[in-house]
Amino acid sequence: MSKIDDLIAEYCPDGVERKPLGAIAKLYRGNGLQKKDFTDKGIGCIHYGQIYTRYDTFTSQTISFVDKKLADKLLKVHPNDLIVTATSENLEDVCKAVAWLGGSDIVTGGHSIVVRHHQNAKYLSYYFQTLDFFQRKRAYVHGTKVMEIKKDDLAKIVVPVPPLPVQEEIVRILDSFSSLEAELEAELEARRKQYAYYRNELLTFDRERESNG
Repeated sequence: MSKIDDLIAEYCPDGVERKPLGAIAKLYRGNGLQKKDFTDKGIGCIHYGQIYTRYDTFTSQTISFVDKKLADKLLKVHPNDLIVTATSENLEDVCKAVAWLGGSDIVTGGHSIVVRHHQNAKYLSYYFQTLDFFQRKRAYVHGTKVMEIKKDDLAKIVVPVPPLPVQEEIVRILDSFSSLEAELEAELEARRKQYAYYRNELLTFDRERESNG
């Protein structure tokens, strides 16, 4: 029996409970914040568009900032909150989540939903990547060219809520796989560069003789 099985047997012998997201969290819709508002320093911010391309499951640092005057008008993101995309051009990217694990508040803007909760933030963010969540969210996403989910509809999605020790063990396992994946990708990239180097060396001849026949 795995450690997770042991923990489930200890903390939830009758099975893992499922609850609507709105029953375990408060959800807030952001507004404002455009890329032109970014500054070189100030209050950290995450723009919804960056969640698609610049962030993974979680982060403790932001790549962008806004000045304090604007930040005071924007939706606050507390440590352990999730920032979820509410809009995208495809179904896959709607509800892409990043857990904020920094030591202080940051801000976000429009097309983002902040999920404030008392669960393990990385656990929830990992769950938002699952096929189970994808199949559940598609009932609430609407639109054609631009797809969107409303805050109140996101709150209706039922999620598994194991006790925190179980969540923490799941996160520990998934983190270890993520770390291994990163190492393998780095090794693969190094091998690609090595291959390209030797390909060029082996197929480049200092003394070539052209033949006409």
